[in-house]
Amino acid sequence: MGHREDLLAGARRCLYEKGYAHTTARDIVAVSGTNLGSIGYHYGSTQALLNAAMLSAIEEWGDAIAAALAGDESDAADDPLVRVWRRILGTMETHRAVFMASIEAMVQSERSPELRAQIAHGIREGRSGMTALLTGRPEDSLPADEVATLGSVQMALMSGVLTQWLVDPSTAPSPEQIAAGVRALAGVRDR
Repeated sequence: MGHREDLLAGARRCLYEKGYAHTTARDIVAVSGTNLGSIGYHYGSTQALLNAAMLSAIEEWGDAIAAALAGDESDAADDPLVRVWRRILGTMETHRAVFMASIEAMVQSERSPELRAQIAHGIREGRSGMTALLTGRPEDSLPADEVATLGSVQMALMSGVLTQWLVDPSTAPSPEQIAAGVRALAGVRDR
């Protein structure tokens, strides 16, 4: 690998080990075996490198979710909604550090228009990707209103549930509880 790739790999490793908010340029060069000057040369700034690493890690997590949702059908007899949530929560075990770093990055984005724009773009892509995964249809064939409804709500549910799993996994909802809650919400009528 060249310095650019080494820096990206080092920044990703630091994100997993130290998080977004606590990773410094010195941490990255120590892990990557590069030098401080190479960060500016290849990425312009430490923040730009961390942003690239964060987006790369989130893409990898998205790929893990896609693979989990497309996984084998040995559990096909299960409730489909429970199955989806069981598989999503399974990725939480393997990608916990990425989700934690993404929360840190979102907080930092309040003061970084560039990072905010990158995260917003990622959220839009996530809505579309999640809608495609849940419906089994290609992203380019999805109507915008379906992405804005199904994709947005699924992303909101994921963020809320995964936050609960980060903070207090012992009381976070199970896949069965999530499915029951979604169905209860669907049954709520205007009062």
